[in-house]
Amino acid sequence: MNPPPFQRALDTLRAILDGPPLRPELELEDMPAPQRLAPYSAALSASVYRGDGPDDAEVATGRLIVLYDPAGRPAWGGEFRIVAYVRADLEPEIAADELIGSVAWSWLLEALEPAGYAGESGTITRAVSEGFGDKRDEPSTTELELRASWSPTGADPSAGIAAHVAAWCEVMCTTAGLPPAGVAALPDRPGGAGR
Repeated sequence: MNPPPFQRALDTLRAILDGPPLRPELELEDMPAPQRLAPYSAALSASVYRGDGPDDAEVATGRLIVLYDPAGRPAWGGEFRIVAYVRADLEPEIAADELIGSVAWSWLLEALEPAGYAGESGTITRAVSEGFGDKRDEPSTTELELRASWSPTGADPSAGIAAHVAAWCEVMCTTAGLPPAGVAALPDRPGGAGR
């Protein structure tokens, strides 16, 4: 039997998975959680799609792991810790910007602000993949990877898990180049800038 705080967190994750999509471009799934990081854990995976049809392009993926240790951990500052991963395709000119790592980290902190967090840490990696030999005709790709962890704060951190999942989802969508939730993207205009 799960301890009540972790069971509340599980119930929240299940409600998110069974409820309406947080965004139409976002697909969430339950996934096996790592067993060695904490006595109790749960995990979600996500994909972000861009397009209007069955062949939508996957532009970002991610994982979110909720860890719980009833004894608490000094490094966590409490009983809960959240570990997140985001991988998103980037336009080459955006990936070349020296500030993209700092900007992506600020997206995470801004998204987490309403949820309440402490002890945040992480890394941002930019990668360029080029094809050679038989793959020389494949286009180069650029990606951003964000790996982060933080501790939820508040009187009952398990009650705020939904806000942390929403923040992670928003960061995935932002990193993938989608507009904020509730904001429509401007359509491309023929003859517009950059054409």
